[in-house]
Amino acid sequence: MPDLTTLTATAAADAIRKGELTSEALVRACLERIAAREDDVQAWAHLDAELALAQAREADAALRAGEAAGALHGVPVGVKDIFDTADMPTENGSPIFAGRCPERDATCVAALRDAGAVIMGKTVTTELALLTPAKTRNPRNLAHTPGGSSAGSAAAVADHMIPAALGSQTAGSIVRPASFCGVYGFKPTLGLVPRAGVLMQSHTLDTVGLYARSIEDLALITDCMTAFEDDDATSFRRGRPGLLGTARSKPPMPPRLAFVKTPSWPDADAEMRAVFEGYVDSLGESAVEIDIPVLADVIEWQRVVQLAENAHYYGPLLQQAPELISPGLTQRLESGRAIDAQEYLRAITGREPAYRAVAAALKGFSAVLTPAALGPAPEGHTATGSPIMNGLWTYLGMPTVSLPLLEARGLPVGVQLVGLRHDDGRLLRTARWLAGEIAI
Repeated sequence: MPDLTTLTATAAADAIRKGELTSEALVRACLERIAAREDDVQAWAHLDAELALAQAREADAALRAGEAAGALHGVPVGVKDIFDTADMPTENGSPIFAGRCPERDATCVAALRDAGAVIMGKTVTTELALLTPAKTRNPRNLAHTPGGSSAGSAAAVADHMIPAALGSQTAGSIVRPASFCGVYGFKPTLGLVPRAGVLMQSHTLDTVGLYARSIEDLALITDCMTAFEDDDATSFRRGRPGLLGTARSKPPMPPRLAFVKTPSWPDADAEMRAVFEGYVDSLGESAVEIDIPVLADVIEWQRVVQLAENAHYYGPLLQQAPELISPGLTQRLESGRAIDAQEYLRAITGREPAYRAVAAALKGFSAVLTPAALGPAPEGHTATGSPIMNGLWTYLGMPTVSLPLLEARGLPVGVQLVGLRHDDGRLLRTARWLAGEIAI
């Protein structure tokens, strides 16, 4: 068997189920890797080795008794420190929440436990899941940012500390770190995965997603978390979509990709632009460049909605403990408070017409093809990079996936694919085709 820390979640689950591997052995391998690398990478906000091992032993005992819990039985998973966990602190990357211990798990965390996962620990988030950098370093080059806000989750998966980890995205907090750290990252359709028990900063935009070592992992783990949430207006009453089955299936015809530069293309790193255009050229007739004019408005509307809703949800914290909020976040909340009702309503009501325009432009295409970030991870730790290549798709509620297929200046550059709403399975299938995992 290969180095246990390089196993995908899918391969690990299969090996555990067949008795070729124990959960305890896998968790121990992860803990050894963390012990060797955590001082450099600093991906973890809370890690209790004994608790992780106890969960693993329980999983192994259950399997011996013929009581395997589900598709992730015995597989360790990291959880971003804005997701409530009943047996670990959830501090939201802020001293305001220091020592906070929730009474129950977030709905999606509970679903992972029901599927048999070992909740390994809590990964570092930026302050309140926004832009103020955290302590985490990029394992591909420690002098560079891992991105944010799901910094610890992306870095832990990239550094082989854990097979998979949960993240969240309001603008680009899953896809951008995936690009910077060179891992697979998936933001599903808005409402596919329940948000109850997850720190809320924007009810219009917040989306639960994850990082993993393969596209199959993304599908498998998302399948374990999908459910209808009665008190969440974004949740939809649909049956579980069966993403893994679709992702593994053969496309009925060769996929056709719409290469969309977006209005932010001129701001992108010059080497990244050259690398990406060369990659698009290599795809031949499978990729066609198109323009979607409404995206210029979408970028602005996403900014307005996020700022206004940040001010709504975090404003009370600023009043409660201004000394515990960073100057950058304070300024952001004040900017959000300055947005008037008419501006906010224009941004909110523009979403559905904009989505219809985008969907019409994508008729005949399998997915959008576009960079996952403006360039490779910036050097330094004073910023987390721009989310502008991601926020527009988040605003539209569309599923996106970042594939670690390219490099610029010796660092990863993610290829971002974007699908239509509720077309997550097809998007992941297209991603597998693009990554060379499915032949036509």
